[in-house]
Amino acid sequence: MRIYNPHKRILVTGGAGFLGSHLIDRLLADGNEVVCADNLFTGNKRNIAHLHGNPAFEFMRHDVTFPLYLEVDQIYNLACPASPIHYQHDPVQTTKTSVHGAINMLGLAKRLRCRIFQASTSEVYGDPSVHPQKEDYWGNVNPIGMRSCYDEGKRCAETLFFDYHRQHALDIKVARIFNTYGPRMHPNDGRVVSNFIVQALRNEPITIFGDGSQTRSFCYVDDLIDAFVRFMATPADFPGPVNLGNPHEFTILQLATRVIELTGSRSAIVRRPLPSDDPMQRQPDISLARERIGWSPRVQLDEGLGKTIAYFDELLKAG
Repeated sequence: MRIYNPHKRILVTGGAGFLGSHLIDRLLADGNEVVCADNLFTGNKRNIAHLHGNPAFEFMRHDVTFPLYLEVDQIYNLACPASPIHYQHDPVQTTKTSVHGAINMLGLAKRLRCRIFQASTSEVYGDPSVHPQKEDYWGNVNPIGMRSCYDEGKRCAETLFFDYHRQHALDIKVARIFNTYGPRMHPNDGRVVSNFIVQALRNEPITIFGDGSQTRSFCYVDDLIDAFVRFMATPADFPGPVNLGNPHEFTILQLATRVIELTGSRSAIVRRPLPSDDPMQRQPDISLARERIGWSPRVQLDEGLGKTIAYFDELLKAG
């Protein structure tokens, strides 16, 4: 007689990355078994090294643009380069990862009849003409620009998820992730928080694009992972999409100034031309997440920056 086990065997694609590794820690802490699939293009084994020897954890080196066959109870599809430096390095592969990866993971979920989570992005809103952004806003995206491989790839992935939901009654959860930061960010990923912290710790000039008046909303990684798990536990009649991020808005100049203060850096601020299609405003409306998930972020910017600075300080000293 089989004894009922409330815990699950869960696949996390992109599990050796920044968000994926934190998600795996949470899922294991909750008593689940986790299979991590990652081709290590932007992920790093260092992020999951502490899990070596854990009998509930399994690592597979796998590229989601190829089919994957295994037995699991849930899927979190996080596989895709998420920073401009990485996703523009091979834009065709970036689009393939979003689109072919979605098709392969949806096909697996369809075969298993299991719930699947898609890590979408605030980039589906492009350079928004609506502020803050709500889920019913269709976006303002350049389909042929330098960022399009990521923006349009993620938009197409959302289309696929909802078509599988409508056509095959697949149980889906689509989350639109806004700027997230914390330990295990890649030091050279070109994202604003990691850039500023690394430059400040090295006392190098902190680079601001444009005049620094563009805004972002920064969510600490622990808050975001909590939202993932809560969202996956909601009823099947709530597929999303749902915005997940911190609604507190800061200018890039404010962020740079705060990083300098918290690190005690001697860095000066220098300005560079604004990249093409760089959004001027990015702030989530998280009313839906509050209502349907019972979630809102708790970690304030200074607290989160302090933990992230400590991580990068140790990383840089080590090597």
